[in-house]
Amino acid sequence: MSLALAILAGSVLTAAAPQSPPIFNPGAPGEASRVITAAEAVELSRTGFVEADVRFMQHMIVHHAQAVEMVALLESRGSSETVRRLGERIARTQEAEMALMEDWLLSRNLPVSAPDPHAGHHGHEAADPDTPLMPGMLTPAQMAELAGSAGPAFDRLFLEGMIRHHFGALDMVDDLLADADTAEDPMLSDFASSVTADQSAEILRMQSILSELQIQSSEGRP
Repeated sequence: MSLALAILAGSVLTAAAPQSPPIFNPGAPGEASRVITAAEAVELSRTGFVEADVRFMQHMIVHHAQAVEMVALLESRGSSETVRRLGERIARTQEAEMALMEDWLLSRNLPVSAPDPHAGHHGHEAADPDTPLMPGMLTPAQMAELAGSAGPAFDRLFLEGMIRHHFGALDMVDDLLADADTAEDPMLSDFASSVTADQSAEILRMQSILSELQIQSSEGRP
């Protein structure tokens, strides 16, 4: 009898315990809704995006593309093996990040390019050869100067330009995060954090290499 009473009591308690109402996630057009867990609901609530998020990703793709273009010049014009290896790492990282950003946009049915491909980070056209398209980017005149140089002079211009380029990327991340409504999407938030961490570290590395090259030049060392 005691076992039967225990089973009966457990059944009564189970029946009396308050049940959380199910959480329904609406399906896509033509598809049924589905029940999701509370954890899934929290995650889904953080996957929205705003216009500034989209603009950041579109503009950062353009920003990264110039860095890759700079490295392509380095391969044929640079003289320092240390600078060349650094450039190759930068290009690999930024090419992978470009693919990630493109996938983020396309998976949300968003255009990879901004509506006006000539618009800079703040919406201004960069027709002036001395005006950068976005923060930190080399101007058309600076890119022409880089492409026209070779040897140690190229190495110096490359490092100076890439340091400035990286600082511009950090400014773009800061601008994005200055708005409380941006970077709610987990992937975008993680990406922005990785840009800050990786490019800050690379800036320090490039500054160190540049200082060493300047010392070598002043001492007449190859």
